Amino acid sequence: MKNITLIGMPGAGKSTVGIILAKNLSYNFLDTDILIQINQQSPLQKILDEYGYMKLREIEEEEICKVNIENAIISTGGSAVYSQKAMEHLAKNSTIIFLDVSYAEINRRIKNFTTRGIAKSEDQTFEELFEERGKLYRKYAHITIQCDEYDQDEVADKIESLV
Repeated sequence: MKNITLIGMPGAGKSTVGIILAKNLSYNFLDTDILIQINQQSPLQKILDEYGYMKLREIEEEEICKVNIENAIISTGGSAVYSQKAMEHLAKNSTIIFLDVSYAEINRRIKNFTTRGIAKSEDQTFEELFEERGKLYRKYAHITIQCDEYDQDEVADKIESLV
Protein backbone atom coordinates (compact mmCIF):
# COMPACT_ATOMS: atom_id res chain seq x y z
CA MET A 1 0.00 0.00 0.00
CA LYS A 2 1.02 3.58 -0.56
CA ASN A 3 1.80 6.11 2.11
CA ILE A 4 -0.32 9.15 2.78
CA THR A 5 1.66 12.37 3.26
CA LEU A 6 0.01 15.35 4.94
CA ILE A 7 1.22 18.84 4.09
CA GLY A 8 0.04 22.24 5.27
CA MET A 9 0.73 25.20 7.50
CA PRO A 10 1.69 24.88 11.16
CA GLY A 11 -1.58 24.47 13.03
CA ALA A 12 -3.37 22.80 10.11
CA GLY A 13 -3.68 19.56 12.07
CA LYS A 14 -1.19 17.39 10.18
CA SER A 15 0.09 15.54 13.25
CA THR A 16 -3.28 15.12 14.95
CA VAL A 17 -5.08 14.01 11.79
CA GLY A 18 -2.10 11.81 10.95
CA ILE A 19 -2.28 9.95 14.24
CA ILE A 20 -6.04 9.43 13.85
CA LEU A 21 -5.55 8.15 10.29
CA ALA A 22 -2.72 5.84 11.33
CA LYS A 23 -4.92 4.29 14.03
CA ASN A 24 -7.95 3.99 11.74
CA LEU A 25 -6.00 2.43 8.86
CA SER A 26 -3.52 0.40 10.98
CA TYR A 27 -0.66 2.34 9.37
CA ASN A 28 2.64 3.52 10.79
CA PHE A 29 2.89 7.20 11.72
CA LEU A 30 5.91 9.42 11.06
CA ASP A 31 6.16 13.10 11.94
CA THR A 32 9.16 14.56 10.09
CA ASP A 33 9.50 17.42 12.60
CA ILE A 34 9.98 14.86 15.39
CA LEU A 35 12.36 12.90 13.17
CA ILE A 36 14.48 16.05 12.76
CA GLN A 37 14.46 16.71 16.50
CA ILE A 38 15.51 13.14 17.29
CA ASN A 39 18.28 12.99 14.70
CA GLN A 40 19.57 16.50 15.45
CA GLN A 41 19.17 16.07 19.22
CA SER A 42 17.66 19.56 19.29
CA PRO A 43 14.25 21.24 19.20
CA LEU A 44 13.33 22.94 15.91
CA GLN A 45 13.30 26.37 17.54
CA LYS A 46 16.85 25.90 18.84
CA ILE A 47 18.03 24.94 15.34
CA LEU A 48 16.35 28.09 14.00
CA ASP A 49 17.85 30.28 16.72
CA GLU A 50 21.38 28.90 16.30
CA TYR A 51 21.62 28.28 12.55
CA GLY A 52 18.73 30.09 10.85
CA TYR A 53 15.72 29.04 8.82
CA MET A 54 17.67 28.05 5.70
CA LYS A 55 19.71 25.51 7.69
CA LEU A 56 16.51 24.05 9.15
CA ARG A 57 15.08 23.69 5.63
CA GLU A 58 18.30 21.99 4.52
CA ILE A 59 18.13 19.54 7.43
CA GLU A 60 14.45 18.92 6.70
CA GLU A 61 15.23 18.05 3.07
CA GLU A 62 17.98 15.62 4.14
CA GLU A 63 15.76 13.89 6.68
CA ILE A 64 12.77 13.58 4.34
CA CYS A 65 14.92 12.20 1.54
CA LYS A 66 16.12 9.44 3.90
CA VAL A 67 12.56 8.34 4.70
CA ASN A 68 12.01 4.82 3.42
CA ILE A 69 8.80 3.50 4.91
CA GLU A 70 5.64 1.81 3.66
CA ASN A 71 2.05 1.80 4.88
CA ALA A 72 2.58 5.03 6.75
CA ILE A 73 0.95 8.34 7.40
CA ILE A 74 3.70 10.95 7.07
CA SER A 75 3.18 14.36 8.62
CA THR A 76 5.67 16.87 7.24
CA GLY A 77 6.91 20.10 8.66
CA GLY A 78 5.22 23.13 7.13
CA SER A 79 8.32 24.09 5.17
CA ALA A 80 8.91 20.71 3.48
CA VAL A 81 7.38 22.11 0.30
CA TYR A 82 10.37 24.41 -0.22
CA SER A 83 12.35 21.35 -1.30
CA GLN A 84 11.41 19.99 -4.70
CA LYS A 85 13.76 17.07 -4.03
CA ALA A 86 12.00 16.16 -0.78
CA MET A 87 8.52 16.51 -2.28
CA GLU A 88 9.43 14.37 -5.30
CA HIS A 89 10.81 11.74 -2.91
CA LEU A 90 7.54 11.72 -0.94
CA ALA A 91 5.42 11.68 -4.11
CA LYS A 92 7.09 8.47 -5.35
CA ASN A 93 5.29 6.38 -2.74
CA SER A 94 2.63 8.69 -1.30
CA THR A 95 -0.65 10.33 -1.95
CA ILE A 96 0.07 13.91 -0.90
CA ILE A 97 -2.80 15.66 0.82
CA PHE A 98 -2.88 19.39 1.54
CA LEU A 99 -4.81 20.23 4.71
CA ASP A 100 -6.00 23.66 3.64
CA VAL A 101 -6.86 25.88 6.59
CA SER A 102 -7.66 29.59 6.28
CA TYR A 103 -5.30 32.25 7.57
CA ALA A 104 -7.88 33.34 10.18
CA GLU A 105 -8.25 29.78 11.47
CA ILE A 106 -4.48 29.20 11.66
CA ASN A 107 -4.18 32.43 13.67
CA ARG A 108 -6.90 31.21 16.00
CA ARG A 109 -5.19 27.83 16.50
CA ILE A 110 -1.55 28.87 16.96
CA LYS A 111 -0.63 30.57 20.20
CA ASN A 112 3.13 29.93 20.24
CA PHE A 113 4.40 31.59 17.04
CA THR A 114 7.74 32.60 18.58
CA THR A 115 8.62 29.17 20.00
CA ARG A 116 7.00 26.81 17.51
CA GLY A 117 10.00 26.45 15.19
CA ILE A 118 8.44 28.03 12.10
CA ALA A 119 11.08 28.31 9.35
CA LYS A 120 10.77 31.81 7.89
CA SER A 121 12.96 34.84 7.43
CA GLU A 122 12.87 37.40 10.23
CA ASP A 123 11.49 40.13 7.96
CA GLN A 124 8.67 37.97 6.58
CA THR A 125 5.24 38.28 8.17
CA PHE A 126 3.26 35.17 8.96
CA GLU A 127 0.63 36.27 6.44
CA GLU A 128 3.30 36.55 3.71
CA LEU A 129 4.56 33.10 4.66
CA PHE A 130 1.00 31.76 4.52
CA GLU A 131 0.51 33.11 0.98
CA GLU A 132 3.91 31.90 -0.23
CA ARG A 133 3.50 28.39 1.11
CA GLY A 134 -0.11 28.08 -0.05
CA LYS A 135 1.05 28.17 -3.67
CA LEU A 136 3.61 25.45 -2.99
CA TYR A 137 1.14 23.22 -1.12
CA ARG A 138 -1.25 23.42 -4.07
CA LYS A 139 1.59 22.66 -6.50
CA TYR A 140 2.54 19.38 -4.81
CA ALA A 141 -0.82 18.14 -3.49
CA HIS A 142 -2.65 15.30 -5.18
CA ILE A 143 -5.69 16.11 -3.05
CA THR A 144 -6.67 19.33 -1.23
CA ILE A 145 -9.08 19.25 1.69
CA GLN A 146 -10.66 22.43 3.03
CA CYS A 147 -10.47 21.90 6.80
CA ASP A 148 -11.97 24.99 8.46
CA GLU A 149 -15.43 23.50 8.90
CA TYR A 150 -14.30 20.07 10.13
CA ASP A 151 -12.76 18.69 13.30
CA GLN A 152 -9.76 16.33 13.09
CA ASP A 153 -11.87 13.15 13.11
CA GLU A 154 -13.99 14.46 10.25
CA VAL A 155 -10.89 15.41 8.25
CA ALA A 156 -9.47 11.91 8.82
CA ASP A 157 -12.77 10.35 7.70
CA LYS A 158 -12.76 12.52 4.59
CA ILE A 159 -9.20 11.42 3.74
CA GLU A 160 -10.10 7.78 4.27
CA SER A 161 -13.03 8.09 1.89
CA LEU A 162 -10.80 9.69 -0.78
CA VAL A 163 -7.89 7.28 -0.64
